[in-house]
Amino acid sequence: MIAEMRLWARCRPRQVDVTLVVALCGLAVLSTTMTQPPHIVRWPPLPAVLVAVCSSSALFAHRTFPRLTVVATTAGTAVLGAMGASLGYQFSSTVAGPLMAALYSLAWRTDSRTTARCTAASALVLLTASAIWSPNGTPVQAEQVGLVGFVLLPSAVADSMRSRRDYVTAVEARAEMAIRTREEEARTRVGAERMRIARELHDVVAHHVTLAHAQAATAEYLLSTKPDKAQHVMQNLTTTLVSALGELRATVGLLRETGEPLTPVEPAPRLSRLPALLASFGRAGLDVSLTCDGPRQALSSGVDLTAYRIVQEALTNVTKHAGTTSASVHLAYGDHLLTITVRDDGEQRTTGAAGYGLIGMRERAQAVGGRLRARRRSDVGFEVVAELPTDAPHPESPPPGEHKEAE
Repeated sequence: MIAEMRLWARCRPRQVDVTLVVALCGLAVLSTTMTQPPHIVRWPPLPAVLVAVCSSSALFAHRTFPRLTVVATTAGTAVLGAMGASLGYQFSSTVAGPLMAALYSLAWRTDSRTTARCTAASALVLLTASAIWSPNGTPVQAEQVGLVGFVLLPSAVADSMRSRRDYVTAVEARAEMAIRTREEEARTRVGAERMRIARELHDVVAHHVTLAHAQAATAEYLLSTKPDKAQHVMQNLTTTLVSALGELRATVGLLRETGEPLTPVEPAPRLSRLPALLASFGRAGLDVSLTCDGPRQALSSGVDLTAYRIVQEALTNVTKHAGTTSASVHLAYGDHLLTITVRDDGEQRTTGAAGYGLIGMRERAQAVGGRLRARRRSDVGFEVVAELPTDAPHPESPPPGEHKEAE
């Protein structure tokens, strides 16, 4: 009910002002016809009616000029009070109705300091007028003190309501800020996920396409002279392409936005699958040796996947840019770090030749708290060194045949 009345008042401000002015003017005029004890004894005096109408009409400007409205209603109320001694009516709170409404509007639309100053000034003016033009010659009466209390009341009520309004506004602003912050965090997480998927796609596509290209070139070279070996290379090419399609299907499946997440086609690559990875490069013509130092440690899933992808991308760059048929991978397990070193002895590589591959490897290493550096070796070839945190709760003893060579 109250909410509906407030909505109606907001939608029809002019009608509210007209109703308020008529009601307060009628109450002030009625007060000029009464004596104590309260009963009507006369018709309202014309001078008092004119002052009451003027004082009440000033309320039409309370929304635009609240301070001037307080000044006008204070003057009108003081004049009505001064006329009471000669016309025979009481200087009461009903006469001060327009001033009380003006003070309420001022407190609602301005700050506390302005409200306090204007309220104190109006109360002092009314108290002075009631003391000077007292009907019985008594300087101060209980009714005069009560009148001051009535003048202070609307300002206090309006100031309290304004404080509550400001509090609600602040709460709504904080809630809106929280919503925007959550949306920005969601967009940030989406961007990070897109970057992660982009790195996965780059690693998968670059690796398999490079191997497929090398195998296709080898098959074309052997087709005329050694068709049996060319057929064997083509079989390896088919295996490479099937593996590429499987990894692409699993990675692109992460981009689905509806329905239940798909079960991965195969587990995420880990260092345990490193021999199979090196064997795939061997089938493409790149012989890779693998050596390990230190006790094998259990790695977190993120670090394990990162280590695998860094080796994969580094060897892919060797195949594409180094112009060599041999490379080496060295894994060194320390107390807190896993150091991965990939070297080749090619002479055609430059530091920036790998393009986005080096950028992706650095981002992967930094994402798990590690670091990566890539540089030309002092003698010949290129070197990629990645240092990744092990985060291993229990070190494992190295399996037999730790030092082995890829097929």
